[in-house]
Amino acid sequence: MRPRTAGVPVFLLLAFGLAWGGIFGAQALGLSLANPLVQLPIAFTPAIAAVIVRAFITREGFRDAGLAPRLGPARRYYLLAWLGPVLVLGAAVALGVVTGLYRPDLAALRGSLGTEFPVPAALLLFLGLPLLLVPVFWGEEFGWRSYLQQRISRRPVTATLITAVVWMVWHYPLVFTDYVDYADPLLGIVTWTLLVFPVAIILAWLFLRSGSVWVACLAHAGNNMILGVGAYALFVEDGGLDSSISDLLTLAPMAAIALWILLTGRLTAASTPDLPTGRSAVVGRPGVAGVGDLPDEPFQPGDVVAGLGRDELGLDHEDRREP
Repeated sequence: MRPRTAGVPVFLLLAFGLAWGGIFGAQALGLSLANPLVQLPIAFTPAIAAVIVRAFITREGFRDAGLAPRLGPARRYYLLAWLGPVLVLGAAVALGVVTGLYRPDLAALRGSLGTEFPVPAALLLFLGLPLLLVPVFWGEEFGWRSYLQQRISRRPVTATLITAVVWMVWHYPLVFTDYVDYADPLLGIVTWTLLVFPVAIILAWLFLRSGSVWVACLAHAGNNMILGVGAYALFVEDGGLDSSISDLLTLAPMAAIALWILLTGRLTAASTPDLPTGRSAVVGRPGVAGVGDLPDEPFQPGDVVAGLGRDELGLDHEDRREP
């Protein structure tokens, strides 16, 4: 039996090497990291690294990767992943108002949308973007949650915290580009790092509890496109606050949720996916590895879809309630 961490060094080398090489290369060519087209190949480097390691280095395959969408059994986690960022943004705005750091200016906010972009359409786009961009955020989640978190430690909390550190360090070069807007980059590193930890805990819980990497992808998309974009528009552009203050305002509700997950033991309990009774794995058939179970046999063609069951495809709607 090979060690669970056998492919981790190669994964990290590829994920960091490809991403940082892309960032420094873009800077050398004078390309803006605020451009989504420049960001896109960099965002997929963790997934590229995980695919290479799973398929060609350790040959462990993809059967514990949580690739099945599980639309039926995991539907409530999809809902949390999609609408949770809206609630967090609302809590952050309330905190800003209570502390006196932010005074809402609805007229200015409406004006920033432009006369050709009605508010209802803007809100619809705001909520719809995470759904449309789920495949884009697979680029990170398939590397961090689906691969690294499951290999770095058998203890869910330890694995989550280590993954959070690695995930944040991977982002550090972006602080010194136009990807983010911090008045003090060093302070920005501190506040962004603090923010990453609760985000990582929430994403880990959603991934492990749902048994599907796509839930984590949707939550990541919501975090960036609803919470991140919304907080920047409200606090920085309209409120005149620095991005580090915006980080702290969103950190408070995120940290409260993360502490609730940790203190109630939900992250440890989530190491077993919320599967219908009688199922033993994410892929939905007995004897096939699920989230948290590393297959011992080499990868064979067809392993990715060989075990997809009716519940993972959303055809069965029975659901085992969370204790």
